[in-house]
Amino acid sequence: MDAADCGGPLAILRILDGHSPADDKEARDIQRIRRLVCRRSDIMSPRCQAGHVTASALVIDCASGRVLLHWHRKLNRWLQVGGHLEAAESDPAQAALREAREETGLPDLAFCPPIPAAPVDLDVHMIPAQADMPTHLHLDFRYLLTTRQPHALRPERGESLRFRWLSVEQALAMGDALDASLRRLLRKAAAGLATLA
Repeated sequence: MDAADCGGPLAILRILDGHSPADDKEARDIQRIRRLVCRRSDIMSPRCQAGHVTASALVIDCASGRVLLHWHRKLNRWLQVGGHLEAAESDPAQAALREAREETGLPDLAFCPPIPAAPVDLDVHMIPAQADMPTHLHLDFRYLLTTRQPHALRPERGESLRFRWLSVEQALAMGDALDASLRRLLRKAAAGLATLA
């Protein structure tokens, strides 16, 4: 099924068309996202109970190559920063950048690579029921962002205050404290950093 056969958001479908999966799980997730995007006109809304598009970013310190993880209070685990798209947003890249700015306060975040701002990873994962939302899927578009001011962490009020700057090797050594999709994202970040060196 391609963009011509689907009434979903064309920008999302183009991202899916241009993304090369790293493994079988990511390939299945791309097809799952495509099916949901084509079936649900409300897929961009965080109120879509079948699942919805989310955006996240792994922040990298340019000088040291360290990556930033934060403790997610609701899910009780270490993750990259990110969250839901807001009502006026249709571009997951811009949503990932906004979320990263809110959650870290870092003033100089930039996409890596800068143009185009394409996701380096796509992942579908289950989110447990909370408040008025039943168990649902997050269709996560994941980006790399860089900073030259890692010391400038100042999250907005109400955001997580627990952060860790780690080398990719240190993060991967956390083992099962990180989910498999985050480990895949970290390996992709390490490969991307190697090409930039």
